[in-house]
Amino acid sequence: MSFVLESRRVARIMNDPVRSVFLPEELFDTIDWICQRCRARYSWILRSKQTKSTMPKKAKKKQVTPERLMQFGFAYAPPLIIGAAASNKVFDSLESEPKTVEQISKETGASERGLRAIMNALVGLELLKKDRHEKYSLTPESAAFLLSKKPGTLAGFFPMNINRLIPLWLKLDEIVRTGRPAESRNREQPGTAFFTELVENIIPMSYGGAQLLGNALKLAKVKNEVHVLDLAAGSGIWGIVLAQKSPHVRVTAIDWAGMIPTTKRITQKYGVGDRFKFVEGDLLKADFGSGYDVATLGHILHSEGEERSRRLLKKTFGALKSGGTIAVAEWLVNDDRTEPLPSLMFAVHMLVNTEKGDTFSFNEIKTWLGEAGFKKVRKLETPGPSPLVLATKP
Repeated sequence: MSFVLESRRVARIMNDPVRSVFLPEELFDTIDWICQRCRARYSWILRSKQTKSTMPKKAKKKQVTPERLMQFGFAYAPPLIIGAAASNKVFDSLESEPKTVEQISKETGASERGLRAIMNALVGLELLKKDRHEKYSLTPESAAFLLSKKPGTLAGFFPMNINRLIPLWLKLDEIVRTGRPAESRNREQPGTAFFTELVENIIPMSYGGAQLLGNALKLAKVKNEVHVLDLAAGSGIWGIVLAQKSPHVRVTAIDWAGMIPTTKRITQKYGVGDRFKFVEGDLLKADFGSGYDVATLGHILHSEGEERSRRLLKKTFGALKSGGTIAVAEWLVNDDRTEPLPSLMFAVHMLVNTEKGDTFSFNEIKTWLGEAGFKKVRKLETPGPSPLVLATKP
């Protein structure tokens, strides 16, 4: 499919309802499309041994050049450029109509020189378009996810990335030497301040997976109440999406005391706050209660580490009723820890930010689930880099 046809498809998806709120059945398709575009765009990063193995045996050996390493050397640039554009309201300024650099400079107060440099780079990144009259406009991708007032926007993620994530990564050499994180964000302090800012900015990462989980559980057809346990709820997006699937869904959200106000606010924003119950505390100390039909662990095992993750899965088993389902969203690696690259790099992110965090393979998590008592462990593919691992309590 050509880029023009893809653009028309996304333009159709991003109609008026989506401009004000998520469109439940189609947003995750768009996320998947964007992930595919990103994978193609940065294929030079994602080259793997598999690609080399598919080459004909008699093919001439490719000459080794420094090109790929040089590209890695500038890999820091895209998030910084996007963050600078979001902070200077470039995307918001283009929401109504195409504009020149001069017009955006007058509107935002940013310098013409600075705007011209980053906006041309954004054209190269396919996040802006430029016509022959030197007017810039949004692409379907930036219109969907980089306008600051849209629910689920990623506009705040990139400035936060610059201010909160990158500074700690700059200490990586020392972290590797000591094996200790720059800051233990898996602890309630300073974790609460960090996650309060993070969780709403990464809603799109989980939204598609939550949609598919709701569909797999056939929640739209249920007649009786379904009780959901949302562990380390954060934004509450897993429980929110499941609650949107059926008025019979009731959610208990567990998180640190300092996080609960953020979870409450976002659940109210999406109109399902009245079907949420909130419990404060550390995951291994809080009283979960019992009798749940579904338990969600959305991107939490990687920061907990192996020991706490195993204990958490056993505790969750006890909270579910017979026939209940656990859903674990994670950045999975293969058994040899050689791919996929995003999950391998995320393991380094855990090194930088947690005491014992890591990324795990499907078989590792399957083993832990089995030890906890779960059966029928299976994988549910989702948009983006983190599939769901599902299992059932007998």
